[in-house]
Amino acid sequence: MTRADAFNDREVMMCTVARMVEDGRTYWAAGGGTPLYSILLGKRLYAPEAQYVTEDGVIAPEPMLPYEPMMTMVASRAAYRALSWGTMNTAGIHAQLGFMDYGVLNTLQVDQHGNINSTCLGEYGSDTARRFGGPGGADTIAACCWRTILMTDQDRRKFVRQVDFISSPGFLDGTVGARERAGLPRDTGPWRVVTPWAMYDYEERRLRLIARVPWVTVQEILDECEWKPLLAPEIAVLEPPTEEELLILRSELDVRGQTTDAAGGWVTWDGEKYVRQVV
Repeated sequence: MTRADAFNDREVMMCTVARMVEDGRTYWAAGGGTPLYSILLGKRLYAPEAQYVTEDGVIAPEPMLPYEPMMTMVASRAAYRALSWGTMNTAGIHAQLGFMDYGVLNTLQVDQHGNINSTCLGEYGSDTARRFGGPGGADTIAACCWRTILMTDQDRRKFVRQVDFISSPGFLDGTVGARERAGLPRDTGPWRVVTPWAMYDYEERRLRLIARVPWVTVQEILDECEWKPLLAPEIAVLEPPTEEELLILRSELDVRGQTTDAAGGWVTWDGEKYVRQVV
């Protein structure tokens, strides 16, 4: 594949997750946008035998692309030629039975133990709190899928010691067996966090930085974490997007730029190295 010369932050994140998609695995995509586009890109280029379920319970569709604006779920094009048209409860039952290998979702905040907040910033119910749309099906995704992949921006406001509100469970208080004591399936939970700059895993139920993009240093990443993650012994370097990946994203998936427009900065190749445009 051909290295791309210009791309934006969200495209970096989607390409990174697309390369993680595996043949023979089932993915539960939270909503539309970056989780869904990442899975579709991964199926197209790297893992054609992967399958996915939409948040609203449509199983293994063959979507008609591109989607209509804002119609990535509960729409005829999104559900085209699906194996089954179910509900969110249908998908949740499949996850409880162990049939969902990976859940992919976005978030407002993530903390050191992988707990996810998509409900409220600030003290819930206070006059100063900012209320958001909530998790939808993301709480069941995080609770029941074997592994959860979280996608979010690299920002101090998002990487915090403790989330303001637990919308979807990670490792809860971080102690051994905390998920099981809360009634969640054994051996499930957070697996990776992917941002435009970095990738994290969990070491002993603690967030750990394991990889970075070549145009950002480890220190720059840590500067955008309110609560500092653990560091892997060796920080890998992620590959940049390719022209082939971007062609599919821009011409078949996010053709109107609804997901990527005004999302962070741009990165360009200056002939010798990648340069991040500061915004």
